[in-house]
Amino acid sequence: MSKDSQMRAAINQKLIEMGERERLKELLRAKLVECGWKDQLKAHCKDVIREKGLEHVTVEDLVTEVTPKGRGNNPYRVTGHQCLIMHRYCKFLQILGQNHKRGG
Repeated sequence: MSKDSQMRAAINQKLIEMGERERLKELLRAKLVECGWKDQLKAHCKDVIREKGLEHVTVEDLVTEVTPKGRGNNPYRVTGHQCLIMHRYCKFLQILGQNHKRGG
């Protein structure tokens, strides 16, 4: 495992242990729901099923059809909140660094 991978794994583990990872995920999830992103993707899934017919659509088909739209539909409001999430993540890393220097 590369040093970069080890660092990511260690940070991820600390995020999980401290509950911050779940808080960040929940913040992003709430913002995606708030701006209608989830409803847009749900509607797109329904459109795909209507077009192809329920008996002719697999989960893999839906994932293939919906993923590009979901990634491309990153609303500006959520992008702004990603900055907030990154800020919280950076503060978390600063706290980790301070604790590491103190030996904790």
